[in-house]
Order: sequence, then C-alpha cells, then structure tokens
Amino acid sequence: MKNPIQVLILPFIIVNDKILFVIFKRSDSDVWQFISGGNEDKETLLETAKRECFEEASIGVNCKYYKLDSFATIPASIFPMKYRINWGLDCFVVKEYKFAVKLLEDSIIISKEHKEYRWVSYEEALNLLTYESNRSALAELNDRIRVNKLV
Repeated sequence: MKNPIQVLILPFIIVNDKILFVIFKRSDSDVWQFISGGNEDKETLLETAKRECFEEASIGVNCKYYKLDSFATIPASIFPMKYRINWGLDCFVVKEYKFAVKLLEDSIIISKEHKEYRWVSYEEALNLLTYESNRSALAELNDRIRVNKLV
C-alpha cells in the first residue's frame, strides 16, 4: 500500500567542473521532470528515493544520496484514484520530499515510465521542467553544489 508521501530525486553529475542534471520526459504526457514516486508501506524516505531511482533509471542504490531542504505539497486530486482510495478520501494533499543523487557516470537506462532523458545545464533544466517544485529543488541543489554545502 502506498502512503500519501512522494519523493522527488534530482540526479546530477559533475564533468570537468560542469554540473549537469538529468531530466526525464514522461511517457504518458509532455512533462519534463525529475524522478518521482510514492512511498510504500514501511519504507524510509531514503529507501523510497533509492527504489524509485532504480526502477525509473537503473541508478544503483550505492550512489551518494543527499536530503534537500526543499519541500512541497501536491493536491491529492491529481493522482489516480487507485492511490487516493488507499490513502482515504479525506487525504487532500501529498507531501513531497526532495533528494539529490550524485552519479559518477552516465549509466541511465530509463523505464517505460519515461520516453526520453537529457543531461542539461541548470539553465536548460529551469526552462524545460514543468513543475515549480522541481525548479525550486533544482535551485537549492545548484546553490549547494556551487558553495560546496551538499552534505
């Protein structure tokens, strides 16, 4: 059973002192976003982030993950009814927690959930991302990397 909790994960890589972020285009819409997914049963938030990264992009669970301060709520009404029924119809918002994951190489293999992925700069990501919560988390991550405060 899924809990009314969502994670958003921002994969990034640093190549020749240049920060690149990987964004994904959903298969079911024209939406560019980072990896996201729901929390299941007794998973910790970090376990959820690692599972979603592996399921959606074949990112190994041994990569370095970072919890971000960015946080959002999403209207429960945008999720399919199959999840909302499990959450209870009195659930009106889903909490979204943010993580970053540092990759050492481009080893992305996308699932059927996505039809395309791109490695992009900060500016390109800002222009392509559909959701404000993705852009906000991206800004935090980019700033943390620039001032060496990613812990």
